[in-house]
Amino acid sequence: MSKIITVKTKPYADQKPGTSGLRKRVAVFQKSQKYAENFIQSTISTIEPQDRQGGSLVVGGDGRFFAKDAVQLIVQIAAANGIDRLVIGQNGIMSTPAVSCLIREIKAVGGIILTASHNPGGPNGDFGIKYNISSGGPAPEGVTDRIFQISKTIEEYFICPDLKVDLSTIGKQTFDLENRPKPFTVEIVDSVDSYANMLRDIFDFAALKELLSGPSHIKVRLDAMHGVMGPYVTKIICEELGAPANSAVNCIPKEDFGGHHPDPNLTYAADLVEAMRGGEYDFGAAFDGDGDRNMVLGKHGFFVNPSDSVAVIGANITSIPYFQKTGVKGFARSMPTSGALDSVAKATKVQLYETPTGWKFFGNLMDAGRLSLCGEESFGTGSDHIREKDGLWAVLAWLTILATRKQSVEEIMKDHWQKFGRNFFTRYDYEEVDSDAANKMIKDLEMLILDAAFIGQKHTAGDKTYEVEKADNFEYSDPVDGSISKNQGLRILFTDGSRIIFRLSGTGSAGATIRLYIDSYEKDPQKIYQDPQVMLAPLVGIALKISQLQEKTGRDAPTVIT
Repeated sequence: MSKIITVKTKPYADQKPGTSGLRKRVAVFQKSQKYAENFIQSTISTIEPQDRQGGSLVVGGDGRFFAKDAVQLIVQIAAANGIDRLVIGQNGIMSTPAVSCLIREIKAVGGIILTASHNPGGPNGDFGIKYNISSGGPAPEGVTDRIFQISKTIEEYFICPDLKVDLSTIGKQTFDLENRPKPFTVEIVDSVDSYANMLRDIFDFAALKELLSGPSHIKVRLDAMHGVMGPYVTKIICEELGAPANSAVNCIPKEDFGGHHPDPNLTYAADLVEAMRGGEYDFGAAFDGDGDRNMVLGKHGFFVNPSDSVAVIGANITSIPYFQKTGVKGFARSMPTSGALDSVAKATKVQLYETPTGWKFFGNLMDAGRLSLCGEESFGTGSDHIREKDGLWAVLAWLTILATRKQSVEEIMKDHWQKFGRNFFTRYDYEEVDSDAANKMIKDLEMLILDAAFIGQKHTAGDKTYEVEKADNFEYSDPVDGSISKNQGLRILFTDGSRIIFRLSGTGSAGATIRLYIDSYEKDPQKIYQDPQVMLAPLVGIALKISQLQEKTGRDAPTVIT
């Protein structure tokens, strides 16, 4: 019989969850002074006591370093706090989309995901704890604020320190707890099963099997980047849909992601880009550490910008059986994402929502029955089948479009631009900038652009001149719950529809990440195939000049260009 004990503790002032939970260096969570315990207790304390009785909590993660220790802590603290049942992915591993799926399927009170998403792992890397609510979506600000408030005043936590769970064996384990009438149950489940069942209901697996393993099948290369997606890609794409086993690479989850940065972009997925350039493969994709992000490539390394990816899925949405059944309720994109989806929404007469960055804003619209498809420029795409972005779903959506249209990725993309025009788009990431310098730069820029004299100003670079039509700090009024989200990013909008956007990101674990986004629409058929970096160079120059980013941060080049 396991004993429940009360442990005295002291609060930390820095446990405010960001858009995707609390992310810090591993060493911070490993502190002997109960850092992880405090945050887990603060999170579980937001679940009402009556919901804990008879309630289930789903636990999974991307398998990064410290995850197994954290799972055991969650088991011990959840048991001591009256949670009836935990459902945990085998070995503590389960993708973020699969956790969302399982929460919804078993009607859990919520879920805890151990991930820092696309951030590096290992003893010197990052760790994260994220809470999802009963809808399967990330906790909204009201909940994350409560977690933060509790964490600032916490004086004790409750734990069953001698309770240990075998994470490797599928099945139920029960534990008798002191002063608890019912046993505490832990169920270890196959991480892929429920999620795969859901995908079978969304897509035509017979058509996809024909595409991947039929007589005239295409060749694919999918890179799991040693993150959580390895088992999903292996079981669904290779074993079930018949793609050759060597179609999937880096499929063994590793605590340090094999020493690589599990971020599916042109910089960190360079091996995939190189492999695709050879022309051997027709379709390529990479996934991030926890499986919610994706990058799509065509033959010879043809890159599909994430903003374009969601627009193409939107334009071809009725080729996916799920939407033939549900209809199309609405499209949405995050504010920094290019306006490519807007053009599709306008042409197809579908409602378009522009939200702040963060999947929870999409979730609100989905729960209200207003949204079917959404995407972010940060390689996140999804629909209302769950309440998280979903990397493998996006890849199967693309493969469905390939099977339906019988064209290559590049042909589909070029046809799309001919029909809707092209949004040239790029993002510059300046990572681990000195926080004070970054905050001062943003503050100075905000004062400059909000001055009335800024409107109407003309800015010239090379032979291009842009006139400022509007400038603001983006604010979002949620049409569902009426909540207002302020200070979501500085926007400079020009009369030709071009946009410059600056944001401080909340997903890093050290210093500050400044993101610069450039978006420019082009309808001229003679210009739509130009190189985006060449087309956008004048606007980039103007953005750097207006913001004085290089002078104020000492950074003469971005860490990553997308």
